Amino acid sequence: MLYTKAKLNKKAFTDAPEMRPTRDGYGEGLVRAGEENKNVVALCADLTESTRTEEFAKKFPERFFECGVAEQGMATVAAGLGISGKIPFIASYATFSPGRNWEQIRTTIAYNDSNVKIAGHHAGISVGPDGATHQAIEDIATMRVMANMRVIVPSDAIEARKATMQAASIWGPCYLRFSREKTAIMTSEETPFTIGKAEIFFQAPGAKVLIIGCGPLMYNALLAALVLKKEDIPVTVLNCHTIKPLDEKKILSLAKKAGAVVTVEEHNVLGGLGGAIAELLAKKNPLPIEFIGMQDTFGESGPPFQLWKKYGMDVTDIVKSAKKVLKRK
Repeated sequence: MLYTKAKLNKKAFTDAPEMRPTRDGYGEGLVRAGEENKNVVALCADLTESTRTEEFAKKFPERFFECGVAEQGMATVAAGLGISGKIPFIASYATFSPGRNWEQIRTTIAYNDSNVKIAGHHAGISVGPDGATHQAIEDIATMRVMANMRVIVPSDAIEARKATMQAASIWGPCYLRFSREKTAIMTSEETPFTIGKAEIFFQAPGAKVLIIGCGPLMYNALLAALVLKKEDIPVTVLNCHTIKPLDEKKILSLAKKAGAVVTVEEHNVLGGLGGAIAELLAKKNPLPIEFIGMQDTFGESGPPFQLWKKYGMDVTDIVKSAKKVLKRK
């Protein structure tokens, strides 16, 4: 039993959890946002099927713009649309957008506070067989340092749909990060989701460690919490889907009570969620912290979940990090 008020999907913690990629949620959310607001438009860099933009293109062909393999041009076109009353979503693989067009996003979108939503797909090493060239593990870091930019990393397909729809309803540039591989649906329609507000997914009485995660690896964090509970090590698991702006008040409150922190992300441990949390704690409440993620190395080709295991992002790795940080208290 999970100690949480977040109304998670109980089926996720059975032997047959429902599995869907977070990119599915983007496609669904984009269509729904388009239904609710005629100013929502979509642009894609010749990857409509992979980025799940195709349903929007079919339903609203007059509001869809195929930009071809030209991410820089896509960003600048979207910047113009964003300052002209439209709500453009641009989609490509995260290694290309924001990877290839970072300067155009910075100068034409963020600098002008243009109302553009950047959807970075196939992020993290769970892209699997596509290998290191297509495994974006630096994008959170590069986007969160950009002024005016929000950074959002949904944990599953349901949360991805909610994030996409909410991004359409708020003003300003947003970076939304999505994965390719099917991962567990851990949330439900009733699970709270608000951009900028972290949610407690698990909370055992007298928690000694705060585990802060984002993206599909939140599932591993929850499974690790259950293992730790059996070993009489109570923890709190916080879904920090919004990395910028951080929910500083909640993070600091929970971290202070626990006295130790573990961050979990499918990203380089330098500059991502872990970096953001470390900066916050260093400034306002220094505590022992351990980092789960890519340890400053590139990935490789392979089955997604085997890559998680090889690079230290499995359930057992999170359990070990929680025990390790406890010894540093």
